[in-house]
Amino acid sequence: MRFSFRQLEYFVAAGESGSVTRAAQGSHSSQPTVSAAIAKLEASLGVQLFVRHHAQGLSLTPEGRRFLGEAKALLRHASDVERFATALTDEVGGTLDLGCLVTLAPLVAPSLVRGFQSANPRVQVELVEWHQDGLLERLRTGLSSVALTYDLQLPADVDFEPMTQLPPHALLAAGHRLALRKSIALSELAREPHILLDLPLSREYFMQLFGDAGLEPDVAMRSEHPETIRTLVANGFGYAIVNALPRTDTALDGSPVVAVPLRGDPRPMRLGLAAMRGIRETRTVHAFKQHCRDSITPAGVPGMPQPQE
Repeated sequence: MRFSFRQLEYFVAAGESGSVTRAAQGSHSSQPTVSAAIAKLEASLGVQLFVRHHAQGLSLTPEGRRFLGEAKALLRHASDVERFATALTDEVGGTLDLGCLVTLAPLVAPSLVRGFQSANPRVQVELVEWHQDGLLERLRTGLSSVALTYDLQLPADVDFEPMTQLPPHALLAAGHRLALRKSIALSELAREPHILLDLPLSREYFMQLFGDAGLEPDVAMRSEHPETIRTLVANGFGYAIVNALPRTDTALDGSPVVAVPLRGDPRPMRLGLAAMRGIRETRTVHAFKQHCRDSITPAGVPGMPQPQE
């Protein structure tokens, strides 16, 4: 064979995103690695797949568009063959391609995966952190078998198994005037500077919380990174709304923060597992789902503090 599956994966990622940079981010590889792999693929095929636009990304050539469809079909088939081979054995093993929402990954995934692999040492978990849209695309293309995420605008072709609910909290600096409250109404926060988690679908959820209360937040700053938001809050730049809470009460720079429940029963996030509907479940996926059912309950979530009575 004149090319590798990895080269095809990089090509498909670049072809769908129109950017080597985004393809590298999505595959957790470096930009030079992706560029070199695509160049080798073109050289081995003797076909130019992309037109390179200086500072404006890539566009597929007519040959590249035709090859994209074939490459995606081949990758899906290779993934199906791997799943089938795993399902032929009586023992749970092989590779589990697990997607995880980026806000949950540092809190929940490490201890959850460690417990699963300790019980199933023949399984290798490939963990990919991504935002909701990216996770759904990975499920559709067969790059992930299952995703640990929230019930954020899930399409009809995705099955979701809820496991617990995570209510929203106001995240405040320890010295904030509202930090000692047992609960806070959104109306008390609406005029305060808000630091928004600016991720696809997540931001819509947070904005809708205010919309449902007839309010509009004063968005002062935005970030795609939960730890950046946490540190900005700790340093007095404003407040944030969070659902997934770590066990520590400090930001990365050591500054203290406080999480206070929101009053009035605002809509919680439902944490659970997403998978494509109609896909035959392997023994490994089944075992991981059961491990999650046993580990993620209303009584507690791995990596997060116990819920208060």
